[in-house]
Amino acid sequence: MTTERYRVLGCAVEHPNHVFPVRTPFNHRSFDALNRHAADVDLVSPTPFAPPAGPFSEYRHVPARERWGSTEVHYPRFFYLVPKRYLYHRSGDSLQKRFQRYVERTFETPHDVVQTAGLYLDGYGALGYCRKHDVPLVAISHAGDLKNFDRFNDGVKERIRETIDYASRVLTVSDELAAVARRFAPAEKVQTLPIGEDPDHYPVDRRAAIRRELGIDPETRLLLFIGRFEDQKGVRELVAALESLDQEDVAVAAVGHGGDRRWWFLDRLGSLSHPSHAYWELDPIAVRRLHVAADLLVHPSHSEARPTVIYEAMAARRPVLASDVGGIPEMVVDGETGVLVPPQDATALAGALSTLLDDRDRLEEMGEAGYRRLLDQGWTWERHAERLAAIHREVARE
Repeated sequence: MTTERYRVLGCAVEHPNHVFPVRTPFNHRSFDALNRHAADVDLVSPTPFAPPAGPFSEYRHVPARERWGSTEVHYPRFFYLVPKRYLYHRSGDSLQKRFQRYVERTFETPHDVVQTAGLYLDGYGALGYCRKHDVPLVAISHAGDLKNFDRFNDGVKERIRETIDYASRVLTVSDELAAVARRFAPAEKVQTLPIGEDPDHYPVDRRAAIRRELGIDPETRLLLFIGRFEDQKGVRELVAALESLDQEDVAVAAVGHGGDRRWWFLDRLGSLSHPSHAYWELDPIAVRRLHVAADLLVHPSHSEARPTVIYEAMAARRPVLASDVGGIPEMVVDGETGVLVPPQDATALAGALSTLLDDRDRLEEMGEAGYRRLLDQGWTWERHAERLAAIHREVARE
């Protein structure tokens, strides 16, 4: 395979669709960037059959196919069996069988390489097709399948190991996660592939106008939280820190997309002495506007790989206050592009918040430094696609 365009079969169970439009946007952006800059991507997002009633019945509205960005996404169905604790491995078996059948019926085969958005379900689901057609498999992990490995039943563990054994490369989004991956795969198989963000999508030149549209006074310092409303994302520590703030002219914006602490979090935000507003499942364009309007992104998560939201803040030239966990220290230079605090430490979080809010000039300097770091490191989607294409060409020659 030369530097000319080549053919990729993509598999991502977690991909946006018009029923769940904000689901794992980084998977969409990765395949979209690859399709725009390097390869012709046939993208499949296997989707569970919908039960007739209940919270998952919405899956019946997921279309058979639809266009997302530059790619057409296909949504063939498979059986997702519950309870997950006991039957998750059987879900993978159903996906693998139906995925192979659908791909062979729908696309010209074989492809040059198969790229999956996870080891399980995605990587295992594509394994049958890869073996039959002798196609290399490249699987990326964003943390869940590797860091949660010990929580899975034995059947799932066997299937994850089977996928890793076949895969030509196991890609991770952070060096910290790569170290975890080397518990399961030979070191030469494991490689860090950063994701990123595109600064051109952030209208920083309209910051003052966007703040006016949002009703934020020029002197108000806007704190931004984006993530699932759940304990794992540090919402309890965030609330405790916000309740202790004694500065005036501070406002809070929280953007959520899932999590079992939603109503608790909203109730506590509503009780703050500072103005606060919670948003739910916002379109990415609206999220980018909030990044531009904000003075500081606060991300007190308990564990992470490299969070997309921090790349977004860097693209918007906003500083970051985050937990010193996982791959976050690989992104945030403490004291230069933001501030890192111990996880699950509301007191440390409150102290750092108070100090940063008292120094507007420092916030601006950190935001600009984060933007320069994003560009210097090549943490953009175009560079992500170039790096991924180089890996694909390498495995195709092996």
